[in-house]
Amino acid sequence: MTPTPAPVLMVQGTSSSVGKSLLVTGLCRLFADAGVRVAPFKAQNMSNNAAVTDTGGEIGRAQWVQARAARVRPRVEMNPVLLKPESNHRSQVILMGHPLATLDYRDYRQRREETWPVITAALDTLRAEHDLVIIEGAGSPAETNLRDRDVVNMAIALHAQAPVLLAGDIDRGGVFAHLYGTWALVAPEEQALIRGFILNKFRGDASLLTPAIEDLQRLTGVPTAGIVPWFPRHEIPEEDSVALETRAVDSTSAWAGIDVAVLRFPRIANFDDLDPLESEPDVRVRWVETAETWGDPDLVILPGTKSTIADLDWLRRQQLDTRLRWSIGRGAGVIGLCGGYQMLGQTLADPDHVESERDGAPGLGWLAAETVFSRGKRTTQSRAVITRDDGLLEGLRGVEVEGYEIHTGQTQAGSVAIALMDGTGLGSADETGWILGCYLHGLMHNLELRQSVLLNVARKRGKQFEPAPPRDDELAFDRLAEALRASLDLPLLERLTGIGL
Repeated sequence: MTPTPAPVLMVQGTSSSVGKSLLVTGLCRLFADAGVRVAPFKAQNMSNNAAVTDTGGEIGRAQWVQARAARVRPRVEMNPVLLKPESNHRSQVILMGHPLATLDYRDYRQRREETWPVITAALDTLRAEHDLVIIEGAGSPAETNLRDRDVVNMAIALHAQAPVLLAGDIDRGGVFAHLYGTWALVAPEEQALIRGFILNKFRGDASLLTPAIEDLQRLTGVPTAGIVPWFPRHEIPEEDSVALETRAVDSTSAWAGIDVAVLRFPRIANFDDLDPLESEPDVRVRWVETAETWGDPDLVILPGTKSTIADLDWLRRQQLDTRLRWSIGRGAGVIGLCGGYQMLGQTLADPDHVESERDGAPGLGWLAAETVFSRGKRTTQSRAVITRDDGLLEGLRGVEVEGYEIHTGQTQAGSVAIALMDGTGLGSADETGWILGCYLHGLMHNLELRQSVLLNVARKRGKQFEPAPPRDDELAFDRLAEALRASLDLPLLERLTGIGL
């Protein structure tokens, strides 16, 4: 006899960035705390913020975080399709953790017959192996122009007959119109699946909302499942780089601590590599896009990017290479991560046109390193050891660090500063040690390395830095779960899932 598939619960939104990922993360921990074997699922994710599973598969960073909140192992079935934008119209398609092709939007839409069976099989697998699957939608289900090729919103809800919680961002204003309009635009059979509304990111007196909540239920027959408070510093990685727009910092304001300038590339990837820096009270992180906002940073970071050559061109057009040279002359440290590491080298060769239509590009020339792009892609979790003891890495020789790699291209460097445990070079530095490049994502999540680097910068630049105590990521999940417990209609969740909380 075939076992009954596990129940599902789905969170959709009235638009992007309404907080769907955070809500799913909190729900995963809420149900995990109740002893439920719960798994997250997002059929299709569009993000350059990716993570690597322990089998070497690539999934959206949000689903990796949600799995951690659920206390289960991240796996490719949790995000069977990942679209990694390379331009405004083309994305690399990752299917079940591995590259399928780079396609423009029209070509990708024609591949639905290929991707849909993989998506449904992945969900079915998770349902067979868990007690509950919490599904995250993408954007809005009310985009009627996308309905015929939908795989991530109401199409997957109908496949699984998933009860849907529809979330709106009340902090932006107009949330009741957004919720009602979304409900009104979906098909009748889809409306029937919407079983609750969530008012997310609320600040104020909730009692003032009662008349509008009653009107919304009268018009739709759908109750409000909760009013979730605003989390200004939830310490959980964001899914999309849109979140960086709320982190603008004035480069001219006085600051006694360490000033860090991070280049916000148009195709920035894995930007949560820098989240640990923002947890240090004596560190100010600024996301820089123009020469005018450069300031006088103590540390400059070139983060990862999905399109290294294109973003290197952008950097030069913005004249940020000139500002970088100026800062190096003033004694600033420089760290390049993944694509940023490749940029710091002498040359970037692209004979197979993996990165662009060109054969390559000159690098910034700060490291004795040369990169050659090829069609192969390295995705793996890695452990490494520091091999230098100067500059940014002073006092760190022999210290082990861990993280993950996601990159096309191989880099040959004249000076190894960070090596895999087998001795293979993973990063290099210049002769002073103050310019460093590395392929290891998550480098700054290593506490000893991060705080030693910052202490070295502070000593050189005469800045204030007192290391923060270690951060417990589990506490962030617990705080989020408790907030949802206090703000959501738990009896409604129990009715929708058949699981007690």
